Amino acid sequence: MELMRMETPIRGLDKLSETLNRFLASPWPAFDRTPLEETLTVANWSPVVDIVENEKEYIIKAEIPEVKKEHVKLLVEEGALTIRGERFKEKEEKGKKFHRLERSYGTFLRTFTLPVDADEKKIQAKFEDGMLNIFLPKTEANKPKAIEIKVQ
Repeated sequence: MELMRMETPIRGLDKLSETLNRFLASPWPAFDRTPLEETLTVANWSPVVDIVENEKEYIIKAEIPEVKKEHVKLLVEEGALTIRGERFKEKEEKGKKFHRLERSYGTFLRTFTLPVDADEKKIQAKFEDGMLNIFLPKTEANKPKAIEIKVQ
């Protein structure tokens, strides 16, 4: 009779842990600057984001309800846009009984690599009704130009 090694759930978790550790220990490859690529970040929570592009600009729409404008910071540095802020938890008050708390609180951080054709000097942001809209205009130099060729 031949003995067979039986896989257990714990053994499977060990393999997964080893694989993950090897992956995280390896150096990250250098990324070329493709449009609005997000880098890996760790924070307490992360607002959801929509990114839209039209012929004139890129628009980043971030949902950050119940965050005050004063608690949000935008930074452009070395070809990356960082959105950082904090949502504070409600104070527990006597007489209030919370039945369910699903929303996340604490600091958040999102970083996006800017596209090559984004004009970093002209970025604008608008904060209204829990939505942060960031406008990244495209540079004039990189816009495609039509050149008419005369046929002889």
